[in-house]
Amino acid sequence: MGIRMRGETWSVRRARTVVSAVAATGLLTRMLIAANSPGPADVRFFQGFAKALTVYGPLRIYEQPLPGLPVYNHPPLAGWMLLGLNALSENGISFATLIRFPASLADFVCALLVFEIVRRRARLGTAVLCGAGVALSPVLLATSGYHGNTDAVAVVCALAAAHLLADRRSPLAAGIAAALSISVKFVPVVALPALFAAALRGGRPAALRFTAGFAAVIAVVWGPVLVTVPLHLKENVLDYTGGSYHLWGLIRFADVLGLPEAAITFMQGSGHLLFVLVCVAVGVRLAVLRPDQLPGVTAATLGLLLLLSTASGLQYLTWAAAAMFVLGPWEGLAFNAVAGLTAVLGYGGRSPVRWSEPVLHLGAAGWFVLAAGLATGIHGLLTAPPVTGPENRSGPAELSAPRTAQPSRSTAP
Repeated sequence: MGIRMRGETWSVRRARTVVSAVAATGLLTRMLIAANSPGPADVRFFQGFAKALTVYGPLRIYEQPLPGLPVYNHPPLAGWMLLGLNALSENGISFATLIRFPASLADFVCALLVFEIVRRRARLGTAVLCGAGVALSPVLLATSGYHGNTDAVAVVCALAAAHLLADRRSPLAAGIAAALSISVKFVPVVALPALFAAALRGGRPAALRFTAGFAAVIAVVWGPVLVTVPLHLKENVLDYTGGSYHLWGLIRFADVLGLPEAAITFMQGSGHLLFVLVCVAVGVRLAVLRPDQLPGVTAATLGLLLLLSTASGLQYLTWAAAAMFVLGPWEGLAFNAVAGLTAVLGYGGRSPVRWSEPVLHLGAAGWFVLAAGLATGIHGLLTAPPVTGPENRSGPAELSAPRTAQPSRSTAP
C-alpha cells in the first residue's frame, strides 16, 4: 500500500499523539469556519427540519409536506440528532454553528481511525501522513466546516465497522457501527454486503454476532418508523436518487457528449440502481478475496459509489475524501488536492454553492483522479501481503490469507 518511509523511529504512541494534535487542529479550524460563515442552503433546511421535528416528532415527519423545505430524506437517527441540536440552540448556541459540529467531530475521529487502519498495513510514517491528510483535507474542511451535512458521520461509522471486524475482531461492535452508518445517511448501504460477506468468512460465531449487533440497532432506530410510516420512509429515504443536475461524473460527461435527455433521465432515475449494484458486486468480490483488507474494501466501495454517482453535490466528495487515504497516501493526496480545490472554489463564490465553469472542469479532473486512485488502490488491496500484528493474530483464521513474512515495524501500544 503506497510508499514506505525509511528510517522510521517514532513509536506508535508518539505517532498517535501527532495525529491527534493535527486532528484537534483540524476540528478547531472547522468550528471556526462554522462559527463565522452562514453555510449553504442546507444549513437553513436543517434548521427548518429541526423545527418541524419538534412539532411532528421523528416518526411522523416523513408523512408531512413541510412547505418551503425539500423532501425530508434523512434516516431516523438523523432526526434524533437534529432534535438534540435544536435543544442546544435554545440555550443560546447558534444552530448554524451546531449543525456543522457532528461532521467536524466525525472528521476528528476519522483521522485517528485512518491512522489505526493504515499503521497495520504500512509504515508508521505513512499512517501518520494518511491520518493527518484526513484531518487537514480541504474537501472535509469545506464539506464539514462549511456545508455541514451528515455524510462524514456515515463514512466514519462505515470505516469503523470494517476496522472493528477485520482488525479488532469485534463483530458485535462492528455490526452496531454498520447499522449506525446507514441510520445517519443511507449512502454506506453499498458497503453492507461486503461487511456481511467478511463476517461470514470469519465463521458462524462472528457472523452471528455481527448480525445481532446490526439487527439490534436497526430494530431500535428503524423499527418504530417502519411500523408507523413505512411507505413514506421508503419514498423519502430508500427511493431517493438525488437531484437532477448535470454537474458531476457520468451525468456531466453524458451531457457534454450530447446523449439524449431520455438516456440521462434513465441514468438518474431507475437506472441508477445498476450503478449501485456494480458497487455492491465489486465490494462483495473484494471482501471474499481479501477479508483481511476489509477497511480498504469498504473505502473502495464508497469511492466507487462517488465515481458512478448520478447525483451532483459538493458534499458528496466526502464519500471518498478519507476513503482514498485508506487505499494509499498518494491516492488520498491526489484526490483531496483536486477535489479540495473543487470544493473550496465551489463554496467560495458569491452564492453559497456555485458550480462555475472552472469548478465543473475541476470536478471532471477530480473524477479522473478518483478513477485512477481506485484502480491503483484496488490493485494494492489484491496484491498486499496478509495483515499481521497483535490485533490480528488471535482472530478466526478465515479472515486472513496465509501469512507471509513482512518487514518488521513498530507495534508498541
